[in-house]
Amino acid sequence: MPRHIVLWLSILSISIPLTSIAISIALSSWFSIIDNALSDLGHATRSPVAPIFNFGLSLGGLLVSIVSASYLGKAHRILSVGGVLVGYTLILVAVFDEVYRNLHFTVSVAFFLSIALMLSIYAYIYKNLPAILALSLGLTAWILHLAYRIPRGAAIPELISVIVVIPFYLDLARKIDSSMS
Repeated sequence: MPRHIVLWLSILSISIPLTSIAISIALSSWFSIIDNALSDLGHATRSPVAPIFNFGLSLGGLLVSIVSASYLGKAHRILSVGGVLVGYTLILVAVFDEVYRNLHFTVSVAFFLSIALMLSIYAYIYKNLPAILALSLGLTAWILHLAYRIPRGAAIPELISVIVVIPFYLDLARKIDSSMS
């Protein structure tokens, strides 16, 4: 098995969707991080960058699922199940883009709830206060957006929710990677 495979696959599973998001934003002069949701970039009939955006999300979701099913269970089985759920719901966000309206909304909510669940499981298993603080930051961003429309679009709370979980996902990958060496 290649050295540090878990860590490299985990980095790829994050880098690919974030890169596709960044490229999609850079190619979309109409997109506003304050006024739009990230999924606006993936709208199949309104966004010329939808293939870039949705392909990146689906490939990232596939890689998260592979890492989770293949390796996260070495740390704790529930982390594996949670990770597969995160990966699968990310794929669903790409497959059921905004053209599908309510279905897209439902799978998007499922994705963000799954990453919150994954972070909660991590915090519980590892008794990790920074993970609880990260979860609180993500929830606060959503409360501000949903209750007060701050910001008007969902892109910022979406990005915050994803960014706060990354250090803990990579830490878990590092722990597993180290135990396999």
